[in-house]
Amino acid sequence: MKSPVVKRSIVIAGHKTSVSLEDAFWDALKEIAAGRRMTLSDLVATIDSSRTQGNLSSAIRLFVLDFYRGHAATARGQGTSERSGATAPVA
Repeated sequence: MKSPVVKRSIVIAGHKTSVSLEDAFWDALKEIAAGRRMTLSDLVATIDSSRTQGNLSSAIRLFVLDFYRGHAATARGQGTSERSGATAPVA
Protein backbone atom coordinates (compact mmCIF):
# COMPACT_ATOMS: atom_id res chain seq x y z
CA MET A 1 0.00 0.00 0.00
CA LYS A 2 1.38 3.41 -1.00
CA SER A 3 1.81 5.97 1.77
CA PRO A 4 -0.26 9.14 1.33
CA VAL A 5 2.78 11.15 2.46
CA VAL A 6 5.13 12.17 -0.36
CA LYS A 7 8.66 13.47 0.09
CA ARG A 8 9.18 16.64 -1.96
CA SER A 9 12.30 18.70 -2.59
CA ILE A 10 12.28 22.48 -2.41
CA VAL A 11 14.91 25.20 -2.36
CA ILE A 12 14.55 27.71 0.48
CA ALA A 13 17.00 30.43 1.42
CA GLY A 14 19.41 29.10 -1.20
CA HIS A 15 19.59 25.52 0.04
CA LYS A 16 17.77 22.39 -1.01
CA THR A 17 15.68 20.63 1.59
CA SER A 18 12.88 18.11 1.58
CA VAL A 19 9.50 17.98 3.25
CA SER A 20 7.13 15.05 3.62
CA LEU A 21 3.55 16.14 2.99
CA GLU A 22 0.26 14.69 1.85
CA ASP A 23 -1.00 15.88 -1.56
CA ALA A 24 -3.81 17.89 0.05
CA PHE A 25 -1.37 19.96 2.13
CA TRP A 26 0.99 20.45 -0.82
CA ASP A 27 -1.87 21.58 -3.08
CA ALA A 28 -3.21 23.93 -0.39
CA LEU A 29 0.25 25.40 0.13
CA LYS A 30 0.56 26.11 -3.60
CA GLU A 31 -2.89 27.77 -3.60
CA ILE A 32 -1.95 29.99 -0.65
CA ALA A 33 1.32 31.00 -2.31
CA ALA A 34 -0.48 31.84 -5.56
CA GLY A 35 -3.11 33.86 -3.67
CA ARG A 36 -0.37 35.86 -2.00
CA ARG A 37 1.51 36.25 -5.30
CA MET A 38 4.53 34.53 -3.78
CA THR A 39 6.65 31.68 -4.99
CA LEU A 40 6.21 28.42 -3.16
CA SER A 41 9.86 28.64 -2.06
CA ASP A 42 9.34 32.12 -0.60
CA LEU A 43 6.26 31.01 1.34
CA VAL A 44 8.03 27.94 2.72
CA ALA A 45 11.02 30.12 3.67
CA THR A 46 8.66 32.42 5.59
CA ILE A 47 7.12 29.44 7.40
CA ASP A 48 10.58 28.05 8.13
CA SER A 49 11.91 31.31 9.57
CA SER A 50 8.92 31.79 11.87
CA ARG A 51 8.71 28.29 13.34
CA THR A 52 9.82 27.89 16.92
CA GLN A 53 9.93 24.12 17.18
CA GLY A 54 9.19 20.92 15.33
CA ASN A 55 10.16 19.98 11.82
CA LEU A 56 9.40 21.91 8.67
CA SER A 57 6.77 19.44 7.44
CA SER A 58 4.80 19.84 10.66
CA ALA A 59 5.18 23.62 10.53
CA ILE A 60 3.75 23.65 7.00
CA ARG A 61 0.76 21.52 8.02
CA LEU A 62 0.03 23.83 10.96
CA PHE A 63 0.38 26.90 8.74
CA VAL A 64 -2.13 25.50 6.21
CA LEU A 65 -4.52 24.51 9.02
CA ASP A 66 -4.32 27.98 10.60
CA PHE A 67 -4.82 29.64 7.20
CA TYR A 68 -8.04 27.75 6.49
CA ARG A 69 -9.29 28.07 10.07
CA GLY A 70 -8.91 31.82 9.69
CA HIS A 71 -10.91 31.76 6.47
CA ALA A 72 -13.62 29.64 8.10
CA ALA A 73 -13.86 32.04 11.04
CA THR A 74 -14.12 34.99 8.65
CA ALA A 75 -16.84 33.21 6.68
CA ARG A 76 -18.82 32.50 9.88
CA GLY A 77 -18.49 36.14 10.89
CA GLN A 78 -19.95 37.25 7.56
CA GLY A 79 -22.93 34.89 7.78
CA THR A 80 -21.60 32.47 5.17
CA SER A 81 -22.27 28.78 5.52
CA GLU A 82 -19.00 26.80 5.44
CA ARG A 83 -20.56 23.85 3.68
CA SER A 84 -22.48 25.45 0.88
CA GLY A 85 -20.88 28.85 0.67
CA ALA A 86 -24.40 30.29 0.76
CA THR A 87 -25.12 33.51 2.57
CA ALA A 88 -27.45 33.27 5.55
CA PRO A 89 -30.67 35.25 5.24
CA VAL A 90 -30.69 38.65 6.89
CA ALA A 91 -33.59 39.26 9.29
